[in-house]
Amino acid sequence: MKNFIVTLFLVMPILITAQTINQLDENGKRHGIWKKNFDNTNIIRYQGEFNHGKEIGLFEFYKNINKTAVLTATKQFNEHDNKAKVTFFASNGKVISTGLMDGKNYIGEWIYYHKDSKQVMTVEHYNNQGQLEGESLVYYNSGQLAEKRIYKANVINGKAIWFNESGKKLKEYNYLNGELHGEAKFYNAAGTIEIEGQYKNDRKDGVWKYYKDGELTEEKDFTRYSKNPYLKKD
Repeated sequence: MKNFIVTLFLVMPILITAQTINQLDENGKRHGIWKKNFDNTNIIRYQGEFNHGKEIGLFEFYKNINKTAVLTATKQFNEHDNKAKVTFFASNGKVISTGLMDGKNYIGEWIYYHKDSKQVMTVEHYNNQGQLEGESLVYYNSGQLAEKRIYKANVINGKAIWFNESGKKLKEYNYLNGELHGEAKFYNAAGTIEIEGQYKNDRKDGVWKYYKDGELTEEKDFTRYSKNPYLKKD
């Protein structure tokens, strides 16, 4: 009898815990603390809290790596909408990226980090539809800006610039609705102009100029003329 009481005393907390998690409300919606394991294992897959079907507070998500639960993401929800502050982790615990999500859409500013480093690698901005919008910046591990692009509704537009690790320009393009269109320039490692010209509808157009040590050495005409013999050349 004494052994039975001791066993019951040890088992009761487990039974009580099991009865207070993974519960549904009167409308069949998840409510309270929920914890789920990977199928046919005791390895946790996620845990968090619901308020009548809505996620609230901190949720943690795991991967099953060699039969061990490894944290892969956290989502911090609020009580008012579906937006959450999200952080993704590598298997060694280092942060991969962080930003906001609205449902499955990335929104607002997202920051990505270099592997095994706290140094920012990429900064992107998303609109409320989950599309790239505004500046997209890429950095070297040193912190020096490497690329700068501008997006509109997920399509690259405007001027894009690439830099070397010394901060000198390597090249610059102009885009219109995802196509090269407008002025283009290329520089050597010292930042001196080497090539310049124009693109039109994603193809070289007009006169392109080539330089050596800053001096013009060659010109090439990429103007496309109509094959119609009745049309005059510009």
